[in-house]
Amino acid sequence: MSEIPAKATERGGPSGDARGEAADDVMWQSSPPGSIYDYIKVASFSIGPDGLIDQWSLRAERLFGVHADDAVGRDPIEAFVPSELRSSGHRKMAEILDGREWTGSVPFRAPGRPEGPGSESFEGSEGIAEVYVMPTRTEAGEQAAVCIVVDVRALRQIETDLAASQAIFGQSPFGFLLFGTDLKVQRANRRFAAVFGGGVEDHRGRTVHDYLPRHEADRMAAALKRVLETGDSVTDMQIVGPAPGSNDRRHWSINLYRVHSGSGRPIGIAGLGTDVTRRHAAAREAAHARRNLALLNEAGARIGNSLDLETTARELLDVTVPGFCDLASVDLYQGLLDGDETPPGLADGSAELRRVAFASAVADAPFPEGGTPIDVGAVHRFGFTTPCADALRTARPRLVSAADEGSASRLTGGLVQSTLAVPMVAHDTVVGLAQFSRTKGSEPFGERDRALAVELAARAAVCIDNARLYRREHERALILQRSLLPPDDPEASGLDIACRYLPGNAATEVGGDWFDVIELPGHRTALVVGDVMGRGLRAAVAMGELRTAVRTLALLDLEPAEVLSALDEIARGLGDPSGTQQATRAARQKRSESETDLCEVYLATCVYAVYDAVTRRVTFANAGHLPPVLVEPDESPLMLDVPPGMPLGVGGEPFEEVEVELPDGALLALYTDGLVESRDHPLDEGLNAFVRALNDPAPALEDVCDHVLNTLDTHHGEDDIALLMARVQGLPADAVGDWTLERDPKSVGRARELACEQLRSWDLEPLCDTTELLVSELVTNALRYGEGEIRLRLLLDRTLVCEVWDAGLVQPRRRRARDTDEGGRGLQLVGLLSAAWGSRRTPRGKTVWFEMPLPDSGVQPMDAAEALLSLF
Repeated sequence: MSEIPAKATERGGPSGDARGEAADDVMWQSSPPGSIYDYIKVASFSIGPDGLIDQWSLRAERLFGVHADDAVGRDPIEAFVPSELRSSGHRKMAEILDGREWTGSVPFRAPGRPEGPGSESFEGSEGIAEVYVMPTRTEAGEQAAVCIVVDVRALRQIETDLAASQAIFGQSPFGFLLFGTDLKVQRANRRFAAVFGGGVEDHRGRTVHDYLPRHEADRMAAALKRVLETGDSVTDMQIVGPAPGSNDRRHWSINLYRVHSGSGRPIGIAGLGTDVTRRHAAAREAAHARRNLALLNEAGARIGNSLDLETTARELLDVTVPGFCDLASVDLYQGLLDGDETPPGLADGSAELRRVAFASAVADAPFPEGGTPIDVGAVHRFGFTTPCADALRTARPRLVSAADEGSASRLTGGLVQSTLAVPMVAHDTVVGLAQFSRTKGSEPFGERDRALAVELAARAAVCIDNARLYRREHERALILQRSLLPPDDPEASGLDIACRYLPGNAATEVGGDWFDVIELPGHRTALVVGDVMGRGLRAAVAMGELRTAVRTLALLDLEPAEVLSALDEIARGLGDPSGTQQATRAARQKRSESETDLCEVYLATCVYAVYDAVTRRVTFANAGHLPPVLVEPDESPLMLDVPPGMPLGVGGEPFEEVEVELPDGALLALYTDGLVESRDHPLDEGLNAFVRALNDPAPALEDVCDHVLNTLDTHHGEDDIALLMARVQGLPADAVGDWTLERDPKSVGRARELACEQLRSWDLEPLCDTTELLVSELVTNALRYGEGEIRLRLLLDRTLVCEVWDAGLVQPRRRRARDTDEGGRGLQLVGLLSAAWGSRRTPRGKTVWFEMPLPDSGVQPMDAAEALLSLF
């Protein structure tokens, strides 16, 4: 067998004991590593002239599982062929040894090693071998054979693997590439060729730079090189690039892994590419939806926390910049800010607007319109043909791109690429315009953004409209409250007045506390402080009714106790449509049955005091109110012991009066319980604190009020606070003229003389003629209709007051005299020539009075002659 060297078979594999290392030791070879022979199990052996095995290769050992020592010298038919095929096998062997070639598949049984010397028992594996037998001759010229054996099972496995590989590679719906070690494409599947054009062979030899933009191709090449060098796979690498023949951006997910030969040598890189453009778009949609939901959630939490229009507009921009846009502004109709019911100019969108808010994430300059910057607070108009005016006119949003003529981008030097002009609509009314802009580098606005902008603007518009309605109602409530309270600087004869009012509800600034300063005849003054139980508008309305009733009763010149008794009757009728009398009777009936429900009537406390500037005396009556505090000069503050009585609306109990004489400089304080009572401290503690705050009061009453409010806890917001302080400054003795006249007709002339002398002493001679005439009328009436002695009194303060007293109880009544009547015109004349006149009851009769303005007051009285002529 000279053709087959014994020591040079199968890559020079050695024999003997060195066969264990021969499998991996390469002596010489011509085929590259990783050839087909690494996958196909090929073995060889030779048969000598005697039909026995004389050479056995290492691959034969691995294929049959038989060592060379156990195979050489044996009959291959007897050793490997099943017994039922041995007879035919011997015939074939004889033919081969006669010089004939043979190829065929032969079942074989690979025997195991004998259990002992001479033993023929084998336990091996069965298989099918494809055998190629080639006759040869030995050196001696004898017939022999060389056998090439292939394991059919390995061939079938390779065929199956090739078919599966071809199916996976060729039929895969994903792009498949096989790169060589030079990072060039060795093979591409049909799916990849369908996307990038051409046939599968056209892509052989190309690189990633032939398919992708430069920066993406560099990333891909670096990844291929890294996988080839390290063996680490790459999963879901995102690559972006245009598809051939289209400018659309496509997104691919790339997976790379290194491919090895049968011997483990790296031979290339496999790449699987999946088009994930739709998935990426869906992810972007989901991200946009999450962002939009987050913006709407934030808008719901942050917009509308204030009832101020400007603050609400700024809250909108705080939400949208920079989360939604880069620049934003809000313009509201000027008429709306001025309190108009319906903003003007909605028909054409050209009405005046005021920029109330602006925000920028990239620049501080406001949106320019027509090249002129619009600052926050500036009033402006949109041109009729502008997109903003169109949005206001149609109540629909407008998308303005950088290419549009007159767009904000052109006016800002190309900074803005798109703007959404969104009308702010609330309850079918356009209240303003919101503009959202994105600069170059940001994603342009889309339909999704338009819908979100409309929703955000609508939410802000509703809050702004609510703020507008609140502002309107708040202003109305303030007008109501202020109309129910005296002016900030009330004046009174013989009193220096200071007052404070703090509503418990700062949002509405209306409540049930009130105070009043009412001028009475004879330079007297009524001081009133009251508190309707309850809060808000209901209490304010009740307070207004009670205050009006107090003023009406005070002008009747009733005593303080009588005023409170009448006020109590009125309070029981408030809120009852049946009227005061029926409500009073119902309350009395319930009280008699011990079923009085105080919740059905308005309850209020009130202290009513009348101060006489001439006598310096003050008369108090109290209806369940806190006691007044008196501070005399150089004395400690003192709470006056005024019987509290029952609150107004309870009824059934008379009210008592207390008269106190006040020295000049004395300080009188009337207040409501909100000043001295709160949840944090009891009433007694608050009263004591109030009294301490009045120790050593400042000369200026305004400073005293401020000191009291700063000292006490007046910011608890639980109840309204009313504080009325008065410092006594009685009329001096030389400002009073007081005379007693006898019931004699001569007293009329005497009264005129006394009045004129007194006026001259006061330098009021211009008033003499009119005063003489009116005094004559009143004294004459006292003589004719009155009783007892007559008293004449002149009082000088801010006006001149003349009083005529008598003991008669019949009150004078003015009537219109007929042309034929000789009398009955005296009181008409008094009414024409005086600023005011009237009468009041006194403990011993009545007093009729009139009032004249002083010459320096600027009021010109009516000429006496004209007044007389007008009576006829």
